[in-house]
Amino acid sequence: MSIERIGSNDRMSKIVKHNGTIYLCGQTASDAEWDTAEQTRRCLDKIDALLAEAGSDRNKLLSITIYVRDMKDFAAMNAVYDAWVADVEKPARACVEARMARPDVLVEFSVIAAQ
Repeated sequence: MSIERIGSNDRMSKIVKHNGTIYLCGQTASDAEWDTAEQTRRCLDKIDALLAEAGSDRNKLLSITIYVRDMKDFAAMNAVYDAWVADVEKPARACVEARMARPDVLVEFSVIAAQ
C-alpha cells in the first residue's frame, strides 16, 4: 500500500494520494475582506490548482463537503459553486453550517477526487 503526501507540514498535508484517490485538505480563502461569493471563487481556484498538482481535475470529483459559517450565505456560495460544476459530472455533496477556525472564514471546502 502506497500513500503519497504532498505539501506536508507538522499539522497536515495539502494533498494525500492513496490507491488512485486524492484527498485535499480543507480549502479556505485568505482575505477577510472578501464576501462569501469571492471566498468561494478563491477556494474553487485553489481546488483546481491542487487537483492539477495531484494529476486530476474537476471532472474526477467524487465528493465535496462544504462548510458555511452562516446558512444565510448558502445562496451566494451556491451561485459560484453551481457555475464551477456546470460542465462536469456532479460529485456527491454535503453542505453544513459550522463554526470556523477563524471568524473571517465564511466558507471551507473538503474535496475527494479520483486520480
